[in-house]
Amino acid sequence: MRFAGYAAIFNRIDKGGDIIRPGAFGDLADGQSLPLLWQHDPRQQIGRVDYVREDRRGLRVIGTISTATRAGRDAVAGLASGALGGLSFGYRVNRSTGREPRELLDLDVAEVSLVTFPMQPWARVHHVDGRAGFT
Repeated sequence: MRFAGYAAIFNRIDKGGDIIRPGAFGDLADGQSLPLLWQHDPRQQIGRVDYVREDRRGLRVIGTISTATRAGRDAVAGLASGALGGLSFGYRVNRSTGREPRELLDLDVAEVSLVTFPMQPWARVHHVDGRAGFT
């Protein structure tokens, strides 16, 4: 199954008190390969991120979910039913400013995750393609 959405949205305070500013993802390498994880668990890679780019809205991603694992099948079922739709990403802060809110200005992205409760409520899957995933 393939999906598209935003793993981060710019200029909104998240549940942790951070704001991601435009340009924070500027160093993403062309064709950078990122794992797609289930609920940020590094032991549960459920697929791959096929496309990741910063655009005017935030961090846009397109991913493919494998059904080879139970977590992958759970993710496909959750997306198909509409019960799951949150996106998130794991990162390291290279540069930030301020406190409460902290402005995130430069980030290294390590992974993208399908999650039940995203840190940013607006970070969501917005399109699902029901064709079979890779195995």
